[in-house]
Amino acid sequence: MQIVKREEIVEGILEENALFSLEELCRSCRLPLEQLLEIVDEGIIEPVDYQQTTTSWQFAGNSVVRVRTVIRLQRDLGVNLAGAALAVELLDEIKVLRANLL
Repeated sequence: MQIVKREEIVEGILEENALFSLEELCRSCRLPLEQLLEIVDEGIIEPVDYQQTTTSWQFAGNSVVRVRTVIRLQRDLGVNLAGAALAVELLDEIKVLRANLL
């Protein structure tokens, strides 16, 4: 897997095998570290290898999409973090079910 810089994100399209450091994910999503760590604690995104120290964590490309979805849910609908986590999981399930129908 390769590490992708924020500048390489084009029109919200991310490669599945792209990796982001914790710092890059913070910059890409425009979130402070503490808020992103809360999102990790809630289980919305997971580092590729929890065994690493937080400064060495890497996140899959779809983590950016998930975090941005959480941000929109909180901003637009006033959903708390636990509610946003549930909504993101349900949205993922819907995608899987739709893909199975095709």
